[in-house]
Amino acid sequence: MKGLILAGGAGTRLHPLTRAITKQLLPVYDKPMIYYPLSLLMLTGIQDHLIITTQEDLPNFQRVLGDGSQLGISITYHVQDNPNGIADAFLLAESFLDQSPVTFILGDNIFYGHGLPSTIKLAQTNNRGATLFGHYVQDPERYGVATCDTQGNVVCLEEKPSNPRSNLAVTGLYIYDKHVCEMAKQLTPSDRGELEITDLNKCYLERQCLNLEVLGRGTAWLDTGTHESLSEASKFIEVIENRQGLKIACLEEVAYRQGFISKKDLLHLASSFKNDYGTYLNLIADEL
Repeated sequence: MKGLILAGGAGTRLHPLTRAITKQLLPVYDKPMIYYPLSLLMLTGIQDHLIITTQEDLPNFQRVLGDGSQLGISITYHVQDNPNGIADAFLLAESFLDQSPVTFILGDNIFYGHGLPSTIKLAQTNNRGATLFGHYVQDPERYGVATCDTQGNVVCLEEKPSNPRSNLAVTGLYIYDKHVCEMAKQLTPSDRGELEITDLNKCYLERQCLNLEVLGRGTAWLDTGTHESLSEASKFIEVIENRQGLKIACLEEVAYRQGFISKKDLLHLASSFKNDYGTYLNLIADEL
């Protein structure tokens, strides 16, 4: 299983914040946004990752994450010259995936919940085509929407419908089998001139190999595409961290707890932070 993160786009909805920096590197409380999707993939045991971004933003991602070796993982990068749609990621990632199954996540999506990594790992093991993750929302017209029958099987997928059939939004987290690149090549651009992820998912639905995992009430899914939602996400992370005294999406801690790096490695990483973040990493090293 490989990990794929789409972190491109112009972020126009967040202007002027994103005139100088991509939204996936904006702070969500005490960490860059990209830490959150990457940490989730790491928590499922994935060590081989590809981040797709723009030519302009590539150096910034490399400065923040490097090649991942300090975390015991591999991070490579690919440039998306034009925002050709979410499903375009699989055309760009074809050589990286090399017919491997993939867990794909959008770089501006944040997930939080007890047991979530275990849920994803089980879905990775059981996946026989494509697996989507749904979450109930009040404003489904903003998202892709799934409609299910009484047995929980997906019967319809709609992209930002004006009159949604349900309140079950399809989140920015997906699992695909080794055929995803082949399927993506069969897509044609939508009226927006983009390769739509909903169209890709419909291909799997038509082949009757699409599964939907509904995330329960104890799981938070935060979309950070607007100023309001970005602020709400930061407040959410702040409240949880200050209440528990534990950090969310701390890549160094995740790498250590997953066994990707040693205690010595963790202490070395801690020494590079001359603030509370470094103090926290030292506490984690002393704890185990």
